[in-house]
Amino acid sequence: MSIYFISDIHGCYKEFKLLLKKTNFNFKTDYLWIAGDLVSRGANSLKVIRYLYSIKDRIKIVLGNHDLSLIAVYCGAQVNKKENYFDDFLAAKDCHQLINWLRSQSLFQIDEQQRIIMVHAGISSKWNLKTIKQCSLEIQKALLSHHYSSFLKSVLNNKLNYWDSNFNKIDRLRYSINIFTKIRYCYPDGRLNLTCKKSPSAVKYPLLPWFTLENKLINKYSVIFGHWSSLKEANVPSKFFPLDKGCCWGGELCMLRWEDKKYFYQSYMG
Repeated sequence: MSIYFISDIHGCYKEFKLLLKKTNFNFKTDYLWIAGDLVSRGANSLKVIRYLYSIKDRIKIVLGNHDLSLIAVYCGAQVNKKENYFDDFLAAKDCHQLINWLRSQSLFQIDEQQRIIMVHAGISSKWNLKTIKQCSLEIQKALLSHHYSSFLKSVLNNKLNYWDSNFNKIDRLRYSINIFTKIRYCYPDGRLNLTCKKSPSAVKYPLLPWFTLENKLINKYSVIFGHWSSLKEANVPSKFFPLDKGCCWGGELCMLRWEDKKYFYQSYMG
């Protein structure tokens, strides 16, 4: 049995299937962990989600910001945009079934035995493991509630950039959404910068990549994440495994086999 990790498929269905073939992924014994942004930007989001649903017993998923946007567009919490390529998804006969499946997914996955954490964007330096689990579970429950549309309207595109352990529930989840699905840079005091998307080589102090801030939790786990295609060849600490190589922007789709830390790549095919 092998565990494979991938992120930011972004509707690149052909590239995704070819990458599975390159790795000789075994659908009877192997598992695939996906660090979010399954949809949008690429033209085949519907095919990607249908395929993942068909192998749902072999995969673990965390939702990314684009996955939340799809759910939000479906329920009327956000306006659809041309660059999302959501039209065929929203018109599909199985749209409701697939959206409900996405709504049931988490924003955080953990394997205690192998000491692995997977998120889409990052983890707050202000959090311990108990807080991460609590915030992720609260978001998951909110997405599964009858009021998920109003919840998404309230939390998405919110600029809350600091943590307070005394937050009320909705502010706690606003901050959590920004951490799990949007974070790239922080200030030294832990406040988030939610606008800068550049490579660390092009950014100066006081902006710091989130994974450089001290966090005792990280000493115990390896962290798999995506979201940051411009990270490229930045100097990333050894316990962090960034997997977004910008396939939907003409780059590559990247898959990591955990047992031997071997990477597999598939270039964008257009």
